[in-house]
Amino acid sequence: MDNIYELSAHEICKLIRRKEVSVEEVITSQFNRIEKVEEKIKAFLSLYKEEALDEARQWDKKISQGKKIPPLCGVPIAIKDVICIKDKLTTCASRILQNFRPPYSATVIDKIKNAGCIIIGKTNMDEFAMGSSTENSAFQITYNPWNRETIPGGSSGGSAAAVAGREVPIALGSDTGGSIRQPAALCGVVGLKPTYGRVSRYGLVAFASSLDQIGPLTRDVTDCALLLKIISGKDKMDSTSVNYPVPDYLEYLIPDLKGVKLGLPREYFVEGIEKEVREKVMQATKVMEDLGAEIEETSLPHTEYAIATYYLIATAEASSNLARYDGVGYGYRSKEKLDMIGMYKKTRREGFGDEVKRRIMLGTYVLSKGYYENYYGKAQRVRTLIREDFEKAFKKFDALITPTSPTVAFKIGEKIDNPLQMYLSDIFTISANLAGIPGISIPCGLGRNGLPVGLQILGKPFDEKTILRIAYAYEQNTEWRKMRPEI
Repeated sequence: MDNIYELSAHEICKLIRRKEVSVEEVITSQFNRIEKVEEKIKAFLSLYKEEALDEARQWDKKISQGKKIPPLCGVPIAIKDVICIKDKLTTCASRILQNFRPPYSATVIDKIKNAGCIIIGKTNMDEFAMGSSTENSAFQITYNPWNRETIPGGSSGGSAAAVAGREVPIALGSDTGGSIRQPAALCGVVGLKPTYGRVSRYGLVAFASSLDQIGPLTRDVTDCALLLKIISGKDKMDSTSVNYPVPDYLEYLIPDLKGVKLGLPREYFVEGIEKEVREKVMQATKVMEDLGAEIEETSLPHTEYAIATYYLIATAEASSNLARYDGVGYGYRSKEKLDMIGMYKKTRREGFGDEVKRRIMLGTYVLSKGYYENYYGKAQRVRTLIREDFEKAFKKFDALITPTSPTVAFKIGEKIDNPLQMYLSDIFTISANLAGIPGISIPCGLGRNGLPVGLQILGKPFDEKTILRIAYAYEQNTEWRKMRPEI
């Protein structure tokens, strides 16, 4: 089969189990696709072709011997370059880590390998996951497969673009303020941010430790459910991971919404949202009503403070987490002969990009003496109010429906010199990170210039099964899952 790269992960699994295709054929097809389109997309920072093919042959040998194979045996997967893989370059798309090879792998890497996934490469991103467009990478700009003049979203833009461009069926990203869901929306794929604590952060290079979560980017909801089950669970290496039962999410994927109550927060349909985005989301709610859901308007009154709150907490934590990159232990070091303080300054000036420097300086100011309580302390109190808004809403509703992004993908360079406008790209996603709740983005149509629009479903803590059920029912009763860009 020449078009194996067009298949979803669960379709690939079926073919491999039936011995209709070999794992080597799957991986070969995937790399043939990458060779054809990667120059146009630039989703990857590194590729492991020979290693992946060798691993594929080993799986084929085990299959021929009749050995039991794991659930995602032979499925190609891409990894955002903020997740550590032992002895593989892990750069976070930053010059300061351009030669860093971690001595250990992230827990999620061990889990996907045990499940049979074959890692084919590391994907591009905004430097240290700070950005909404993947323009902040130190190495290259990734292009949206739907229109190469537009951004793929960020910071997991490389992973989203790779999935949308059929370079890989599934990928892992990280989400601190929308970095999985927003690029998923702009690239027309599925992206899920799990509940904080659902997935281990061990081996994820930290940006903002109280907000970061690893999650899946896939072409359909079934693959999302499959991958989420694999990576979820308590991990002794991460004290913030929670010992909470991990259900078989596939059991909850049913094509109707009878008995489901959905809230429509009015604060997410404000001035600034594109007309086509609003229309597509409202059309999606009509489909959900036809499937049996009850939908009612609701309010999350502290939403207007979310952007300010997020950029105080996230930058404060980033300032602390990024203090370790000083040219001493590992990573880039300035070649100039300077005293210790001079070396620190020069290394960080040369190693970090503008957006990372901006956030470090803002975070350091927020944490400084005399300002800590006025800014960071107050932001934490407002964060509690935002979480309480969700808790109140979830007493009445099973989930909330919103747009994922206020706009479709904007042009490369359009907002790069206007940080505030760029930050507003995440206005509908950051509240979920502040509250620690799960959220999923699924395609719900095409908006301005034929670019994808994303529908966001927000759920109760550790209730990923419900948002997956809602997403699946909508997906199966519309044609948007069949959308694909022409590259």
